[in-house]
Amino acid sequence: MAGTAAWSTPADVVRRLRRRWDRGEFLSQFAGGREWVPLDVGLRGPSAADLAARFGEVQSWVDQWRRVDPRRMRVETRTVGGRVIGANDVPSRVWIDSYDQLWSLLGVTREVRRFTELLAATRRSAPRIAEWMTAKPLEVLRFADEWDKLVDTVLWIDRHATREMYLRQVDVPGVDTKFIERRRKILAALLDRQLPEHRIDATRQPSDFAGRYRFRAKPGHVRFRRLGRGTGFTELSVRVSELAATSLQAETVFVVENEITYLAFPDVESAVVIFGEGYAAPRLEPLTWLAERTLVYWGDIDTHGFAILNRLRRTFGHTRSMLMDRATLLAHEEQWIREPSPTNERLESLRSDETALYHDLVEDTLGPAVRLEQERVRYSAIEPAVRQTETTLTS
Repeated sequence: MAGTAAWSTPADVVRRLRRRWDRGEFLSQFAGGREWVPLDVGLRGPSAADLAARFGEVQSWVDQWRRVDPRRMRVETRTVGGRVIGANDVPSRVWIDSYDQLWSLLGVTREVRRFTELLAATRRSAPRIAEWMTAKPLEVLRFADEWDKLVDTVLWIDRHATREMYLRQVDVPGVDTKFIERRRKILAALLDRQLPEHRIDATRQPSDFAGRYRFRAKPGHVRFRRLGRGTGFTELSVRVSELAATSLQAETVFVVENEITYLAFPDVESAVVIFGEGYAAPRLEPLTWLAERTLVYWGDIDTHGFAILNRLRRTFGHTRSMLMDRATLLAHEEQWIREPSPTNERLESLRSDETALYHDLVEDTLGPAVRLEQERVRYSAIEPAVRQTETTLTS
């Protein structure tokens, strides 16, 4: 026999309707102009046997339903019992007869009024965004206090933004770059509605806000040192776009990933060393003049080091590797550490010996996630490797 806990209470009905409110169903329906259709909620109540065995508990349960405010819900009853215990009317179903009745029952009248005001204002200024509001009403309420700023920001970007602008140049009262960064997810949703397709780079995620909406990106820089003797600056950091347009006067370009290794790199005549910082491939790809230079890459001996080499070689097929071989790895076994998150992607641009070592790293042939970082290679190994590179190039 079911206990009283199985019998529906007014609080149960409110919780059930609240779940649908929390999914945005009711407010979306209301915002879309759909006429209210009376909504019924079935109740679990006592059986005839319960009336006979637990009449007092049944009376208490019925009394709580009699105390329900009829302005919030209409209670329908059914007759239970018969000759033995007599016929009794017990609640069987609840009806919600209007939007206003539902708002009152859930205690959301103020939220609905606020949403209605925001929707009406946005329909006048940005009707395409208003369509989104109808589908996502609770998102609108989440940002109700900032909604005007959000809409103004979207409209300013639509009317004024160009590819030559940085996000810092968005000029809306009360809006700065920190506001945009904190609200980029909701702004992205609104901009995707407001802007024409050609103004959106759909290959970029909303997290890359500037890239997705074609603002000018923060410029990348290349940091490099001149390795031979000479006058003037020995080290510079320049914009990638500017270095792409102005080639370096050097026959050989070394690329390394570790900063101290970069700073301590030995002198080489008519050569420069570039600090890759883990982003060597994407930063160097625009430097088309590297195709006419000897290009030597030295990265960590791990799966990601070979992935960087592979990507660099896809652009510059003549790229040579240095100190990324099996002999170097085995000679430094005491310096091995674990690579935190190895990759196993297919690297089609590696040479045969590099591919063999890469596969051994992927398959843990030499040990679990073996990694030899560049800074762990003995310094005494660098100069012979550089000389060997020079000898190979001149032979």
